[in-house]
Amino acid sequence: MNAAGHRPFQQISEGSFDDPFSVLGLHETGGNQSLTVFHPDADEVEAIDAATGARVAVLSSHEAPGIFHAVTGRAERFAYRLRFKRGGDTWEADDAYRFGPVLGELDEYLIGEGSHLRLWEKLGAHVMEHEGTRGTHFAVWAPNARRVSLVGNFNSWDGRRNVMRRCGGTGVWEIFMPDLGEGDVYKFELTDAGGTLLPEKADPFGFGAEHPPKTASVVRDLNRYTWQDDRWMSARGEKQRIDQPISIYEVHLGSWRRIPEDGNRSLSYLEHARELVAYAQDMGFTHIELLPVSEHPFDGSWGYQPIGLFAPTIRYGTLDEFRAFVDACHEAGLGLLIDWVPGHFPEDEHGLGRFDGTPLYEHADPKEGWHPDWRTYIYNYGRTEVQNFLIANALYWMREHHVDGLRVDAVASMLYRDYSREDGEWVPNEYGGRENLEAIDFLKRANTLVYADMDGVMTVAEESTAFTGVSAPADAGGLGFGYKWNMGWMNDTLSYIKEDPIHRKYHHNKIEFGLHYAFSENFVLPLSHDEVVHGKGSILDRMPGDGPDKFANLRAYYGFMWGHPGKKLLFMGSEFGQGWEWNHNESLGWHLLENDLHKGVQNLVRDLNRLYAQTPALHELDCKAEGFQWMESNADDSVFAWIRRGKPGTPPVLVVSNFTPVMRTGRRIGVPQRGKWVERVNTDAEAYSGSGAGNLGGVAADEVAWSGQPFSLCLTLPPLCTLFFECEAPAS
Repeated sequence: MNAAGHRPFQQISEGSFDDPFSVLGLHETGGNQSLTVFHPDADEVEAIDAATGARVAVLSSHEAPGIFHAVTGRAERFAYRLRFKRGGDTWEADDAYRFGPVLGELDEYLIGEGSHLRLWEKLGAHVMEHEGTRGTHFAVWAPNARRVSLVGNFNSWDGRRNVMRRCGGTGVWEIFMPDLGEGDVYKFELTDAGGTLLPEKADPFGFGAEHPPKTASVVRDLNRYTWQDDRWMSARGEKQRIDQPISIYEVHLGSWRRIPEDGNRSLSYLEHARELVAYAQDMGFTHIELLPVSEHPFDGSWGYQPIGLFAPTIRYGTLDEFRAFVDACHEAGLGLLIDWVPGHFPEDEHGLGRFDGTPLYEHADPKEGWHPDWRTYIYNYGRTEVQNFLIANALYWMREHHVDGLRVDAVASMLYRDYSREDGEWVPNEYGGRENLEAIDFLKRANTLVYADMDGVMTVAEESTAFTGVSAPADAGGLGFGYKWNMGWMNDTLSYIKEDPIHRKYHHNKIEFGLHYAFSENFVLPLSHDEVVHGKGSILDRMPGDGPDKFANLRAYYGFMWGHPGKKLLFMGSEFGQGWEWNHNESLGWHLLENDLHKGVQNLVRDLNRLYAQTPALHELDCKAEGFQWMESNADDSVFAWIRRGKPGTPPVLVVSNFTPVMRTGRRIGVPQRGKWVERVNTDAEAYSGSGAGNLGGVAADEVAWSGQPFSLCLTLPPLCTLFFECEAPAS
């Protein structure tokens, strides 16, 4: 072999060769199959026939360190294994370089086009049988890398040992690793276009990860779990429509409940499957929504700075244990939503940032690719491969984990190029405007594909601006979300309720204003985790007064919320009036339920959820203007009254809120029809630790016209209270 022929061997030994499949493994030489192996830890190498176990050849060491070579004497390719010796140790292994590619031409075409909607089935780590051998196929997109290697304990984290195969012109690199499988730990080692070694990278499509602060990916077999939720999956579409009751319990798994006697640890997925699911079901919620469960390096980000978008965090268990939690939700009749974060990603060196030495997933210009508030990278939505990565991730959670919907975080930050930026710190779009046209296109495409791909799912936007048509169909000019968080309602009503009742009449419009736009979107009314952090205190803390008055205000406010048009969302702890700000490192204050006032709030929320679910007038036309009508809005005494209607033939419901600590007797409120109006919920009832004042179970309508209505009720309005009355039609 001449000097030029020795050059690839030397480069392999040095770790600078990028096409090892052209040299290593079997290659025809003069009518014989020659075999070349690189193993820097071996003293001797033998080739063994995989079928018979017979020795085929003894490989001689090459002048390049770690290179062994032999002419086998066989004319045809054959399956072989390798026997290694070092000192007194002997071991056998398959050779990754005897296996052909896994990805086909169609995969390469779709990946290159950015239209591979099952991208996670091709990239990442997949346990499989290939050419008759069990192992794991690894594939990663790194188009600007000179070399990409798979590293792990299996090769002593030596990037020279398992350099991957470049797949055509897609920028994807792949390798099939025999004998690797579930639980094996790995990363990718890359050199940039100039040959500079980069920090080791976790797998962007990794389905598992090590426990933080370790950062490697872990092989997880997606095909082992057997789902038990066929009944739920076939019926869930009926439960998530806009005319159905949707009441969401928002949860951070790490702090919902902890076990002090076991090091204050969080519950596992399997423990949540028993305890959280049973609790949410008992409380009458229809859905659980989880703060982000994708793998993330920093606990204090609550998951909102994810790196492993395809990996359910190992903090609470394995991928299959997460699936068991989803199954338990569905068995209990609960939908499961997860927070999805396609807006940004952190700068941790093992993550996506400058993945192959270039700004691959993020914009190159920091005016477009860097978020100043969160100090994170922003995805380049104009790149088809990045859109494909994110859309495939959305589909992955629904396809592989049976998640029922995505709550999309920080949509406003995606929609506007000048979000949280001063003049000169942002780049206008091609028309000179502030809208991020590429992000808008991405959101429309993502929503369209999600709804087309899976029956009965839902997407929810956390969007805080007046952007038009967030929950309108994409083909009608909207963004295509199913629902939008009503941030304006949340801000206005919390601002109102925190006022001393004597001053509320001066802020009356904060309650009324939301009804001017309440039906412009399909709204969710959110009292989320964002309202109980960063010095805001708890929801209970917002209430004026002391002791019982503070709780009465909270109960009246919750009654108002459940009576208001829109789906409901409540963050954990708020359902029993936790009296301090949420801390992700601590359990909720479950001991508070020994106090009757806190227990009363919990009882109320349970009853409000049941009333909401069982009363069509409170949910059928949640998103339609014809489902709401003001009966009274009196600023002087802070009384609000309105009618909720369902579809034709549905009994109407009257909701009345008295936001002053004054008992009002003989208060006449107009209603649209005769009959007895049954008092379904009274937030001042003794069961909720209220005073017990009320209307003795119901009031018959008088034929006294009032406020433009043909009938009216003469009511007692307890102080700081919301009342629900459902009309019972008179007997014919």
